[in-house]
Amino acid sequence: MKRTFLFIATNIAIVMVLGILLSVFGVTSILAENGVGLDLTALLAFSAILGMGGSFLSLALSKWSAKRMTGARVLSAPTNAGEQWLVETVHQQARAAGIGMPEVAIFPSAEPNAFATGARRDHALVAVSEGLLATMDRAEIEAVLAHEVSHVANGDMVTLALIQGVVNTFVIALARVVGYVVDRVLFRTEEGHGPAYWVTSLLAQVVLGIAASPIVFWFSRQREFRADEGAARLAGHRNMIGALRRLAQAREPEPLPDGLATLGIRGGSAFAQIFSTHPPIEARIAALERHQSSPQGR
Repeated sequence: MKRTFLFIATNIAIVMVLGILLSVFGVTSILAENGVGLDLTALLAFSAILGMGGSFLSLALSKWSAKRMTGARVLSAPTNAGEQWLVETVHQQARAAGIGMPEVAIFPSAEPNAFATGARRDHALVAVSEGLLATMDRAEIEAVLAHEVSHVANGDMVTLALIQGVVNTFVIALARVVGYVVDRVLFRTEEGHGPAYWVTSLLAQVVLGIAASPIVFWFSRQREFRADEGAARLAGHRNMIGALRRLAQAREPEPLPDGLATLGIRGGSAFAQIFSTHPPIEARIAALERHQSSPQGR
């Protein structure tokens, strides 16, 4: 499955809205020293509060937004044997991984895909697409579910939220510095902040946020290998490798909404590697095979 930009895009949107609201209510006046310079200490503190706050607000809303953006149907009362097996499998894996029972859902998509999300390990959501259920056998589905449960058990959503929060902090601070320099040097504003400061800061924040996203993507790729190893422990190396090979054979999937892809099962091949949230499937299979042959994997 494709691991895309839902979390990052949602995060950027939330941080932008918070920044605009704080500006409207005059909170950002703390960044100006006597209306002339920049108070760098206050700027860094403001950026940290806004950056970390925006990231964790995105995390808090992740499960709610995931259900609505994908049209996922939570299997609170399974209607057939297949749905019952799906719920029982996830719950068995959750017990084995030492986490609370996640909500299990199916979302409408013809492409094989899955994701896990949620701010807490004991209150997560694991969802699979209708296409995945139609194209994989039960052993492969079990491996995919184990991959998603491993993401939850590893606390990957919280880890990525922390990383994104740190990136946000420096992006917000640097964007304000860029806005200040443009306002003072190019537009020669001598007192307070002119329109150029606000416009340039917002534009710089978007550009710098996109430019910094490969940092988050790099960490995401490393967590993907770890989730594969967790899935191999829960469902077996052979099943996990088989699931990945099945995904490699499938045509390019439609993307998950931004941010859900952060914890999907398959990465997109259309993006350059630096902007990919998933490693190539071939690399993941090779890593599993190495782990299987090592003393720890036996």
